[in-house]
Amino acid sequence: MIEKKSEIRINVETDENRIPEKLTWSAQDGGIDNEEAKAAFLSIWDHQKQETLRIDLWTKEMPVDEMKKFFHQILVGMSDTFYRATDDKKMTETMKDFCAYFAEKMDIEDAKPNDDKK
Repeated sequence: MIEKKSEIRINVETDENRIPEKLTWSAQDGGIDNEEAKAAFLSIWDHQKQETLRIDLWTKEMPVDEMKKFFHQILVGMSDTFYRATDDKKMTETMKDFCAYFAEKMDIEDAKPNDDKK
């Protein structure tokens, strides 16, 4: 049986203090080739240690207002993924309520309250 393998590549260029200046990423299967990004959050589950390993990167040029939107969209996405993974509607709604609260408190204009995608 032939296994299909996919590769996602993230390149980070840093300054002399190891602060990210440029992020690019590629995912051939998704048609992405060396696209520039201002931020990336990656979480990996370590089954042996029962903990999450994270890489959180953002460039010097990432504006604070965009970072707020980025976080909001991550939280909404996590709510959607949580629902698909657990089918726990009650907790998903609680998470969506927090997303709406977060958007309101961060004054994120384009956020839709309880953006239901489930």
